[in-house]
Amino acid sequence: MGFVLSWKAHRLDLRRRTHVMGVLNVTPDSFSDGGHYFEADRAVEHALAMDRDGADIIDIGGESTRPYSKKISIAEEIDRVIPVIEALQGEVSALISIDTCKSTVAEEALKAGASIINDISALRFDPKMPMIAARAGVPVILMHMKGTPGEMQNNPVYDNLINEILDFLRDAVDRSEAAGISRELTVVDPGIGFGKTFDHNLKIIRDLSRFKSLERPVLLGPSNKAFIGHILDREPHERNTGSMAAVAAGVMNGAHIIRAHNVKKAVETVKIIDAVKRGSTGD
Repeated sequence: MGFVLSWKAHRLDLRRRTHVMGVLNVTPDSFSDGGHYFEADRAVEHALAMDRDGADIIDIGGESTRPYSKKISIAEEIDRVIPVIEALQGEVSALISIDTCKSTVAEEALKAGASIINDISALRFDPKMPMIAARAGVPVILMHMKGTPGEMQNNPVYDNLINEILDFLRDAVDRSEAAGISRELTVVDPGIGFGKTFDHNLKIIRDLSRFKSLERPVLLGPSNKAFIGHILDREPHERNTGSMAAVAAGVMNGAHIIRAHNVKKAVETVKIIDAVKRGSTGD
């Protein structure tokens, strides 16, 4: 199933190839790269590198959502991300996504030049977020999460893993549409690592084709996650090979967008898997 997201002067054609979203954490405490790009200059430099490596989207977040993470203030989050977004205007061809659950942060980021909202709460944590997204007319990424980042990994249990995630995401898309957000601008994310055990994550990737029933593009973010470290006995910075294996499996099973820390490797990986799926080296 092919999707084209069109809004304002932007267009994401997900019919022809898998797109890559590069992760830029402007935080001191993210699980994989916390502190690496906390300074604005280093964050901008890394974003430029991801753009050169072929990122279609650069996802900028100022608050860690790793397990057991603590919340920060709106003002602090704005201070972290807005200078980076502003500095990238006119400098990158990639679209900018703001990774936040806070409507005020999203609104300021959109004013600064972001054009996508990536909300791990699926618009649940801030009652003003649906209005901000609807008024802006931008794509919204709706992610499944069981609980909150602070406690989501405290023994997550499901009666039927895939069915429950599908029901959650179907409801999230319906709620978004009811709030005035175009259904055609929604993207769903099953939330690898967010309120899931290692085995849950593997089953989601294995059964990702079932998410076609939602009739929306699927984003998958397995990059450097703990289940990869568990299988390979590797620290986050040593998980590139495992991450690309998970990316390949996700694309084979229907992911339209891959969220990755190592953009260069992800771009190369999805090019190969897209070619395998086509059975052709041509576009």
